[in-house]
Amino acid sequence: MERLQKVIARSGYASRRKAETLILENKVKVNGVLCNTLGTKVSRKDVVTVNGRTIEQEEKVYYVLYKPEGYISTTQDEKDRRKVTDLVPNDKRIFPVGRLDYDTSGVLLMTNDGDFMNLMTSPKHHVEKEYRVKLQGFLRKEESLQLARGVEIDGYKTKRCIVKNVEYNKKNETSIATIIIKEGKYHQVKKMFESVDHPVLKLKRERFGVVTLKGLRTGEARRLKPYEIKQLKESAKDK
Repeated sequence: MERLQKVIARSGYASRRKAETLILENKVKVNGVLCNTLGTKVSRKDVVTVNGRTIEQEEKVYYVLYKPEGYISTTQDEKDRRKVTDLVPNDKRIFPVGRLDYDTSGVLLMTNDGDFMNLMTSPKHHVEKEYRVKLQGFLRKEESLQLARGVEIDGYKTKRCIVKNVEYNKKNETSIATIIIKEGKYHQVKKMFESVDHPVLKLKRERFGVVTLKGLRTGEARRLKPYEIKQLKESAKDK
């Protein structure tokens, strides 16, 4: 059961505020009966009409995509670049949960559930995100500890994180490391490593909460399992 104005808004007919106005203006019916009470709850079995037009209640869907490099995390693009939505054929209006940069690969959640997206991306909630990163230069232990304690970027200090599994390539003078963060600010991982003078050469998100890339090839997607959705929601709320 969901609130009537939320169902109308999710259908794309109007914003939630406009939906509330339509309800109060006697423009909405539920199963043929006029409904002008805000907060009324309806189910998917109920027939909702606004100004005589039946509202379609979409089934909520949740995907994990193995995003390749060279795709943008958006539903529209003025430059006609390849979009992540091109990789998840669906008759529903789905969108990415947060963003991965054009040159970043890995786990990207996609859904048509706005509440789920907000829960996963809200700064009030902290779902773990794990990245494997290739860096210029040799990442020293003291620099890893500095990152783990938090560094200043864009006028704020990052929260504590985990930096581990550091490997060196002496021939190319590069490092590979794993970093686990609970934030998701704009270009955060890249800016964190830049703050200790190690520009990111390659970035891949290997895990979002309990969701990994296991069983997926680059460009492939699958539906999230019910237990994954449940654990993602629980991990976000338990903060």
